[in-house]
Amino acid sequence: LMQLLVFLLKRLGWMLITVWVVFTLSFFLMRAIPGGPLNGERVLSESVRAQLEQRYNLDDPLFVQYTTHLWNTICFDFGPSYKLQDFTVNEVLAQGFPVSAALGILGMTFALLLGMTAGVVSAVCRTSIYDFSFMLLATLGIAIPSFVLASMAIVLFVFYFQFFPAAGWGELKQIVLPAMCLGAPFAGYIARLTRTGMLEILSNDYIRTAYAKGLSTRTVILRHALRGSILPVVSYLGPACAGILTGSLVLEKIFAIPGMGSHFIEAALQRDFTLGMGALLTYTVLLYVMNTLVDLSYSIIDPRVVLE
Repeated sequence: LMQLLVFLLKRLGWMLITVWVVFTLSFFLMRAIPGGPLNGERVLSESVRAQLEQRYNLDDPLFVQYTTHLWNTICFDFGPSYKLQDFTVNEVLAQGFPVSAALGILGMTFALLLGMTAGVVSAVCRTSIYDFSFMLLATLGIAIPSFVLASMAIVLFVFYFQFFPAAGWGELKQIVLPAMCLGAPFAGYIARLTRTGMLEILSNDYIRTAYAKGLSTRTVILRHALRGSILPVVSYLGPACAGILTGSLVLEKIFAIPGMGSHFIEAALQRDFTLGMGALLTYTVLLYVMNTLVDLSYSIIDPRVVLE
């Protein structure tokens, strides 16, 4: 227990340092880019611009803006949105986070179920038609970008077969197609990793001993071989979660899903500094937490792994 507590405290310390570095770099890079939140198609008068700059503290020196924004962020207050003037950044993130989380969880669930099933079947039926077929589909899933796959899926399952709606949010059928498109590339990676790990485990002596004892193939695979073969998959879950989060940015725009990704892209296009910073820091914390959970799960699956 003490070792786990020390591990979590160290990770928390490194997470705080990482978040501060990301905040600092993002703050100054956002303001180094030409343009700003008050620039747009509508030309503001000098008096209106001065009032807006005073309201959002844009008339303060840059270092004062940095320290003020940093302290507010430490207090979990990202401030008002520059473009969504009736909402604070906290309110926008609170509305968009559950949507993006649901999409990411369903996409990862789809990737794990499809990828691990295909990998196990390919390893057990090595050099068979199932093996070649699943690995071919896995390669195609990896090679085709998610936005291309989403466009093809919309044409096929929305306009031709009319199984799913083209966009929207609120019903299960509206999230199935985006989740499948989001998880398909990762299902390909997971299938290949599961097949490689399963082939290595199936050649071990204890697997042959299990077969010699008269156990069925299903029992050997599910109770003895699968636990050792998913270790590469668990290691891949950290980068996969990062890919799920970044991939959802594009898919949320394609399928008109009101998640954090849509707000983040709009914040970048509209030079909404506070909303962009809030979304970026939220993504940073989520990725760090997911990587920590992956490390913990790895030590649980394989007792030989020691937390450091």
